[in-house]
Amino acid sequence: MISRIDLRGSTSDPRDVLPRAEFDVETALEKVRPICEDVRHRGVAALIEITERFDGVTLTSTRVPEERITAALETLDPKVRAALEESIRRARLVHREQRRTDHTTQVVPGGTVSERWVPVDRVGLYVPGGLAVYPSSVVMNVVPAQEAGVAGIAVSSPPQKEFGGSVHPTILAACGLLGVTEVYAAGGAQAIAMFAYGTEECAPVNLVTGPGNIYVAAAKRLLKGRIGIDAEAGPTEIAVLADDSASARDVAADLISQAEHDPMAASVLVTDSPELADAVEVELAEQVANTKHRERVTEALSGKQSGIVLVSDIEQGLAVVNAYAAEHLEIQTRDARAVAARVRNAGAIFIGPYAPVSLGDYAAGSNHVLPTGGCACHSSGLSVQSFLRGIHVVDYSREALADVAAHVVNLANAEDLPGHGDAIRARFEWTVPGA
Repeated sequence: MISRIDLRGSTSDPRDVLPRAEFDVETALEKVRPICEDVRHRGVAALIEITERFDGVTLTSTRVPEERITAALETLDPKVRAALEESIRRARLVHREQRRTDHTTQVVPGGTVSERWVPVDRVGLYVPGGLAVYPSSVVMNVVPAQEAGVAGIAVSSPPQKEFGGSVHPTILAACGLLGVTEVYAAGGAQAIAMFAYGTEECAPVNLVTGPGNIYVAAAKRLLKGRIGIDAEAGPTEIAVLADDSASARDVAADLISQAEHDPMAASVLVTDSPELADAVEVELAEQVANTKHRERVTEALSGKQSGIVLVSDIEQGLAVVNAYAAEHLEIQTRDARAVAARVRNAGAIFIGPYAPVSLGDYAAGSNHVLPTGGCACHSSGLSVQSFLRGIHVVDYSREALADVAAHVVNLANAEDLPGHGDAIRARFEWTVPGA
């Protein structure tokens, strides 16, 4: 069901042999370009036609009425409501601590540089809706935006034929719990184009966040510049670094939990224990047979993006997981906290047997919108910071400028930009001592 890669004793770069899903955004670009252009020029009419073509749903409007959001919240299963409320509470605790404060540095007497943290004016938050329903993604996108102080928040999610072409009611209910009333029934590349260009119903946004399929990622790449984006999310992934102290049952369950997202989901075990690897394979066979989405899970575990990687020791295992830079990384080893402290590349790290990725997906307080495809070596997950911009404010007196004027003029001359120096001289009747 799942392949093995033996890296014991290998000195090659792990990135050359580790399993990874194929995710050809460049090819998808050519498919989404005409869709985005159509939405740009025809707005809602284009969205309605594209939705009927791709989703088999006939809309008269993309905006979800507020009364539908209210009704979804009123009819929400009380157990699901309680779970969402607790997820929101925990996420707020964590994200509130991420708020930045303005500060001023006195560089010289009379010369200061202040840094102001300003939220973007308006964001578009994309919530996927294909093989699964993701009210948790509403929480993970909306909470940091609200904690950052974003004034305008719009959510878009694919229309569901089962619910009369509206957004899934559980997603609407999550929006209602968070006080979000601007929701659109639009999915895929067309939703990103709607956010970027605006329509008769939806004002354009400054930033788009949230995961989606390859066409969502392609539209983000195409429209980046007109809008800011959080990332080009690829297929979800989990890596587990484990030794012989780990429970094969738990490891297998965690690999399956990620595989049920999508047939392209990646589940990778890195271990120095062949005995654990054997036991995990046995557990996978037993557990997959009894899981609800076994066909999807089997395809994901059997794909080239998943595998069991054998290493000589945990030291090599750390090198492998740092090279892989997983979206989610579990550490199930002896002294797991110390091992986790040595991980440099991961979207989020889950320590020990009682911090599975599923906890982070819903109720750890952490954010589950994380970098994929190895991007964790240079990028972070979604946070309050994602919605803020740092602006430097420079305030110098005449005396403070005079004190540094010669340095500025001399550097301008060194770069052959005399106009820069002249802008200083003009303030001192064209004479700058030492320049």
